Parts: sequence; C-alpha cells; structure tokens
Amino acid sequence: MIRDNLHLKAPGNWINDPNGFIYYKGEYHLFYQHFPYGTRWGTMHWGHAVSKDLVHWEHLGIAVFPTKAYDRNGIFSGSALEIDGKLHLYYTAVRYLESNEEDIHCSWNDCYEASQAMITSEDGRHFDNWKDKRQIIPVITDEEKGDTKDTRDPKVWEEDGRYYMVLGSTYQKEIGRAVFFRSADGTSWEYAGECRTPAFGETLECPDVFRIGDTYVFVGSPMNVTEAGIEHRHHAKCGLADLKLPECSMRLLGEFRFIDYGLDFYAPQTTLDEDGRRVMIGWIRMPEVVRDEKDKRGSWIGMMSMPRVVEVENGHIYFRVHPHVDACYSRRCLSLDEIDMDRPFRIKAPIRDGETLNVCGYQITMEDGCVCTDRSSVFPELGNYRTKAQTPKTGKETCQLDIFVSPHLIEVFVNDGQYVITHVVYGLRKKLAGKIEELLVEEC
Repeated sequence: MIRDNLHLKAPGNWINDPNGFIYYKGEYHLFYQHFPYGTRWGTMHWGHAVSKDLVHWEHLGIAVFPTKAYDRNGIFSGSALEIDGKLHLYYTAVRYLESNEEDIHCSWNDCYEASQAMITSEDGRHFDNWKDKRQIIPVITDEEKGDTKDTRDPKVWEEDGRYYMVLGSTYQKEIGRAVFFRSADGTSWEYAGECRTPAFGETLECPDVFRIGDTYVFVGSPMNVTEAGIEHRHHAKCGLADLKLPECSMRLLGEFRFIDYGLDFYAPQTTLDEDGRRVMIGWIRMPEVVRDEKDKRGSWIGMMSMPRVVEVENGHIYFRVHPHVDACYSRRCLSLDEIDMDRPFRIKAPIRDGETLNVCGYQITMEDGCVCTDRSSVFPELGNYRTKAQTPKTGKETCQLDIFVSPHLIEVFVNDGQYVITHVVYGLRKKLAGKIEELLVEEC
C-alpha cells in the first residue's frame, strides 16, 4: 500500500478521471480510471483509494475491472451513492465493435458502444465483479435520447425521495448535451430529458449537478472548446443552472466558465464531506511520465488535485482551500533554506498590478487586474503545451494569493478561491522573490 501526502498520485502506470467520490462509513472513497499495465491510456479499470481527511490517501488496489460482455473493453467513469447502507457504483460499460489486433487495449477506428452499469458492495471495500454487476441502461440507439458511443459518465444523486442520473453526451457529433434519467429505486431507470447547448462543446463529459443552498451548480467537461493544435482542447467548466425536478429540464444561467485557469485540471467530481460541505477533486493532466529511481512505484503518470470547497456568493462560484488542507500546514519558515523541496509547502502573498512573484522559477504577475502565470522555466520544452495562464479580471487593486507548491504541481488560489490556476511543473529550484506574507510547510 502506498501513502501520498496531499495529492493522490498514480500507484504506478496510468490514472485519469476521479470516479465514485463519496464519504461512506466514516471514510472518503475515491476511485479513479486506471490502466494497470503501462504509463498510457488503455482498457480502463477502477483503482480505489481511501482517506480519513481528504489529503492523506491509501491505495487499496483495483476495485472494478472488465468481466461482462457489455464491459469487456473498459470500465469508464461514473459515481457512487449509498442506498440502504450499500455502496452503489455507477459506471459506463464499454464494448469494442472492432478489434485492434495489434493493440487489444484500444478500439479500431474508435468504434465502440457504451451502456450504463452498476456494481454494489456491502462495505465499500470488497467488490464481486462476477456476481454483483448489472447493466441498468442498455446501449442507446435513439439519437434523440443519446449517442450510441458517446453517452457516458453517470453522476447519480438522490433528491426529494427520487434518484436522478445525468450523463454526458453529444447530438450528431456537433453539439454537447446533458442527458437525464430518473428512478424510484436507483436500479430501474427511465429517460427524463436533456439540456443541449453549444456551451457543452462537441461532446460533454463528466457532468455533475448539485445544490448549494437554493442554487444549482452544473459542472461538466466539454470537448473541443479551445484552439486546435494545442494539447488539451477539452476543459472543465462550471456555471449556475436552473434545474427543475422531477421533469429534469435544465438551462444554464449566465457564463459557463473554466473551473481552473491553468487548464491542466479536468473531469472533476464532487461529494459532500463529513460536515456537509460540497468538495471537489479533479484529475491533473501530466505531459510526461515520472521516472524516479527512489520511487517504489516505478514509472507513473497522473495525479489528483487537492480537495476544494465549492461555494456560491453573489452569483459567483468559488473554489476554496478545504479546511483539512489548511490544518496540514502548521510549521512556519523564515526562508526557502529551511524547506525540503521534496515536501509540500505553502506561500501566502499579496500582489498588485505590475508586480511579479517568483516561486521556485514559476512566475506570477498581475496585469490589468488579472493574475497571470508563466511556467516556461520549470516545464519541459514541449511546443504544443500552454506555458502561460491568466484569470479573468478580478476587480481588485491588490490580490491575495494562496500558493501550494509540491513536487510536480503548483496550485494558486486567488482571493480566497475567486479564481484558481493549477499547473504541472518540473525542475523547481530554491528561488523566491516577491512580497511574502507567510511561508508554511506541510506537517504529516
């Protein structure tokens, strides 16, 4: 078993989307897309990790893997729900229609079909992949209700005594849509409606909808929404929504904006923590495999963000540092000379227009009311990846920055979560220049 501080990292080989995020029986469960045979995408399994505090994670191995005809080629993303004391995992089951004889882990000509399935567990730790699975929504063949291939990533929740499911989909490969189903028992499902909008790109992935007070927030990852020729054209976005239940009609209210302006953050999922806060974790897309001779995992790629509390104030969605993360940083330092660069640390600093803060080679500036970052000196020379990022205008003359630095990752929270920039980094060095208010180190 591997324990990682503050960020859940791949246990070896490949991970991507967080799945089945839930607080269940006194601990947090986070499943994730996992290819256990190499540092690349392939036949998806669900890896499984647990935590008492959302920041220190323990890997438990593989929980869900292909065993049925309908999921023989992959256990795609999904969610978790507790019903009558049992843990229910909902996922997209994939079956290839054409085989690639040279690589059985990829479909030929991207030709496959998707259905929705579930597996149950009595304790959230043991899963019988042969006996406890069932297909709950067969392959959709009516294009008015979904796409045969690109309808996936079920997020299931209970509200007012009914169960609801939202799936990401596309209409004729031209416009993204959210497709809704409903159920009386969480097992038998009926089609309920859709929300189709250009804001969802060409295809919508990993939808999530939840209430904060009287306000619904919709989160999704629309595909092909930024310029071609640059890696990562698919991005996680959020907006307020008018959702009417039980009819499942929805429309977005106002801007559907990026969740994280570093644009390395994708496919987030939320749950309620032990105190009822809405908390989010997302996948951090890494451009290069990590190879560290000191790391018992060997080569690996993929990690998760720190947990973020989602709140709505005056119509704006904030993503704030979770209190459990706050509690991890208790030792104050006077300079970087006191810090082990292999351990996470935190910097609190103000910044004004025209000022620059250099954090270990990572440059943060404020220009015309926007916080801008540049990772070009601590990032590989990969020409098709973005090295610069920028928030929208903050409306502030001075911005307060809360910066979390760890091996491979920097997360910058602006004005208590008004905006966030998360960037994968490499080759950080002991260099700090700017107006620093506080320098803190993580304590295990």
